[in-house]
Amino acid sequence: MLLAIDIGNTQTVLGLYDSATDSSQSAPLLDCWRIATVLTDTSDEIMVRLMGLLQLNSLTLSDITDVAIASVVPSLTKQWRVAGKRMTGSDPLVVDSTTDTGLAIKYRHPSEIGADRLAVAVAAIARYGAPVVVVDFGTATNIEVVDDSGAFIGGIISPGLMTSAEALFSAAARLSKIEIEIPETVIGTTTHGAVQSGLTYGEIDRIDGLIRRIFAELGYSAPVIATGGLSSKVVKLSSTITAVNDDLALEGLRLLHRRLRNGY
Repeated sequence: MLLAIDIGNTQTVLGLYDSATDSSQSAPLLDCWRIATVLTDTSDEIMVRLMGLLQLNSLTLSDITDVAIASVVPSLTKQWRVAGKRMTGSDPLVVDSTTDTGLAIKYRHPSEIGADRLAVAVAAIARYGAPVVVVDFGTATNIEVVDDSGAFIGGIISPGLMTSAEALFSAAARLSKIEIEIPETVIGTTTHGAVQSGLTYGEIDRIDGLIRRIFAELGYSAPVIATGGLSSKVVKLSSTITAVNDDLALEGLRLLHRRLRNGY
């Protein structure tokens, strides 16, 4: 089985695929787990955590035959790479800016492109075609743009919903932390409701505004796909997002593994 691992600053997302489907352009995600990213994790601690997750599916570490990794946390990349090699006996595929993704890149400094951004772009083109725009809701809210020629041309990186919330709560002594939920009205009639409104409606209006600016620069519109752990919180409010796919990064890793390790 292929274990796809997307290591983010706040969460690490793991997806399990049947390696027998590597010859297929599409394949079902057998299971998916979201765990906290722990900066101090060693490869031993990672393997203990993986053992527990796999046991939920009556699997063991020996059932993992292949590993593909995208990481934006350099200090953890090595530990996950070591854990992956210990499981499979071979080096995992670690995606970075030098990986042959098959994407045409029109970014001014390609070495700066994060592995997660490449993975979601690969999956978005495979699933939705080009042009396509992806909004990835995570620690940062990333917007990735693929033009009508199928080239990755860049995007936008901005503070994520939870990052904005944490900044607000830490800077405003009288504001207590709240759950991120969409209030029924934009006008908050309590402090709690006012904060929820500012965070959720503010986030989605910011995204919709940026998407419209992107379309204006491109000179055409495109499908807009939401992904990431926080996408479900706000996408129902959007006037520009056309689909939700929480597993784009994992699917991108599967496709890159299929391309680079199996030659499909």
